[in-house]
Amino acid sequence: MQSIVTDALVAGSSNFKVAFEERRPPVSLDDPTLFVNRELSALEFQRRVLEEARDPGNPLLERVKFLAILGSNLDEFFMVRVAGLKQQLRAQIVETPADGASPAEQLAAIRRGVSELYEQAQACLRDELLPELAAEGIHLLGHASLSDKHRDRAARYFEELIAPVLTPLAVDPGRPFPHISSLCSNLAVLIRDRAGIMRFARVKVPGNLPAFVPLKRSSGGVRRDGTAPKNHYFVPVHELIAAHLDQLFPGMDIVVSHPFRLGRDADLEIQELEASDLLEAIAETVWRRQFGSVVMLAVGPACPGHIRALLVKNLEMDERDVYVIDGELDLSGLMGLYEIDRPDLKFRPFHPAPLAPVSVEEEKGDLFSRIRKQDVLLHHPFDSFKPVIDFLDLAARDPKVRAIKQTLYRIGRNSPVVDALLEARQNGKEVAVLVELKARFDEESNIEWAKALEHEGVHVIYGLPGLKTHAKLALVIREEPDGIRRYVHLGTGNYNPTTAQIYTDFSLFTADSRLGADASDLFNYLTGYSAKTDYKTLLVAPISLRERLEALILREIAHQRAGRQGRLLFKANALADKRIVQLLYEASRAGVEIDLLVRGVCCLRPGVEGVSETIRVVSIVGRFLEHSRLYYFRNGGAEEVYVGSADLMPRNLDRRVELLCPIRDPKLVRYFVDDVLEPGLADASKGRSMRPEGFYERPSLRSTTDSQHQLIVKHAG
Repeated sequence: MQSIVTDALVAGSSNFKVAFEERRPPVSLDDPTLFVNRELSALEFQRRVLEEARDPGNPLLERVKFLAILGSNLDEFFMVRVAGLKQQLRAQIVETPADGASPAEQLAAIRRGVSELYEQAQACLRDELLPELAAEGIHLLGHASLSDKHRDRAARYFEELIAPVLTPLAVDPGRPFPHISSLCSNLAVLIRDRAGIMRFARVKVPGNLPAFVPLKRSSGGVRRDGTAPKNHYFVPVHELIAAHLDQLFPGMDIVVSHPFRLGRDADLEIQELEASDLLEAIAETVWRRQFGSVVMLAVGPACPGHIRALLVKNLEMDERDVYVIDGELDLSGLMGLYEIDRPDLKFRPFHPAPLAPVSVEEEKGDLFSRIRKQDVLLHHPFDSFKPVIDFLDLAARDPKVRAIKQTLYRIGRNSPVVDALLEARQNGKEVAVLVELKARFDEESNIEWAKALEHEGVHVIYGLPGLKTHAKLALVIREEPDGIRRYVHLGTGNYNPTTAQIYTDFSLFTADSRLGADASDLFNYLTGYSAKTDYKTLLVAPISLRERLEALILREIAHQRAGRQGRLLFKANALADKRIVQLLYEASRAGVEIDLLVRGVCCLRPGVEGVSETIRVVSIVGRFLEHSRLYYFRNGGAEEVYVGSADLMPRNLDRRVELLCPIRDPKLVRYFVDDVLEPGLADASKGRSMRPEGFYERPSLRSTTDSQHQLIVKHAG
């Protein structure tokens, strides 16, 4: 160490840090221990969701909603992530992650982690939420505990609304074991016939039935504020069916019944390169999804071993993928309780800020006039999503608009965005739309919209072979007195008004000619053939985004080594790309201050001595799903911010069409830094700091700072 100090003093004090870094002990940034496993990091995020369900500071029905979200998230985790690992095992093709864990090792760790999550979630429901719901007049009752009056009402409900849609399926030599759909609830029933022979049957609980059957409400009790709410009574639908199985199997002796539920592989590969019609290929893939291999079976603790063995054998599954759950097998079904009309048990509603007119032209409906003057930024859901719809509606009706081009990823049902595009075509405008048919779990909806658009004469592109188009982009070409002008909308979220109310996302409107030219070039790439690589402003994956992003990080390292206080501030949904993680480690070793807001998966370990001491990672799980992506570079004082659709994952950087757009307006740069990034990092209410071990802890600062609530207040003001 003495020689390092002496050499630095001889070279000059400004070079001390460089001299020190050059003499630091070598560290291999390929060391697997420097990376958190992607799948286990995803489970850590689910623990954060569970933490919100257990937080008494959240309204009661919001806590129930968080528990339902946890159940839905775990379902998808099994159908996609676990299924992918099992595919690797079957194919004997191993994609070794940066942490070096084999598929078998990951599956074993996942089983342990998921079992623990299920146990904690059921304890939360049983010991915390159900007693508190009962205290508020919301009662979830077992069928055995129903009063005579409620039992009669439940029986009528069964006879009138449930029994007609049930189909009991026997299993015997003439009737083979039935196909069992993914994520549906079932009853495994043992029956003794008149000859005394034991029989097995399966009863499916139709998916269009509520998970909890509402019984008649009654008045009762007085709350502390003097109001008298209605008491709500519910019984689990599978218990109601089990109590009336004798009506489905008349003349038989019902020995026992046990609920079960399973998940199937939904991560089926689309052979698009071999498909002559991508729409037909994806429709077939969606159909085949219901027959994917079983990756998870959930049963109750009372389910005997011989029934479990029968299910495992006939489902042709691994018995290690059976999960014994003491409680509700389908936590996602709790979402139905959130619909109860009890606003006092939910987050206080707020009204998103409108885009108020600032000129006579805008009052007349000319949104284009504002965009011509300056870029317009919206932050959803704090700002209304309506201006995005207004932008497309105006473009559809404006006689000066010649063409509209747009990408659509997850559109949703009853889409006003598609309505605007259809109207534009009916008004004689050229309309070209890329509908990404490969958006997982939205394929069927997107196929329907693609057909509707094609029927009206819209140019519909289904996507590029081998790539998903995840970029959110709309381009309006308008003829004006001084020539053709391009108006661009670029977003971080989907063109979906429903999710825009619950996801935090950005919308940028601009008439910047350079960005407009890039948008035109990108659509030419999507709809035709193009080898263009020199976009003027946009960072485009898989063409240039990775290379440019890596260069920006390296530039920050150079600034730091030159004594110009390097700083990186990133906000993303996931950080799992090995090369990006290694570059951030290199930046930290150079002394760059790095703050990362990563909502979910994070494979980087912050705070590791000699590797990531200057890196901090914060995850926010709150009222709204953090979904926006922001990348800030101090750049020696000439700050740069990029906003767009890309997360820091191999799929986003290499296998998707993604965009990052530079923000040129200094006021918008300050908004991103001062109102979004910095408050997020300081969030002591919903933010959690990541430890080097990969788990999260509450910040040491004890305060009630809630970055999302601050934005609600700011935009309302």
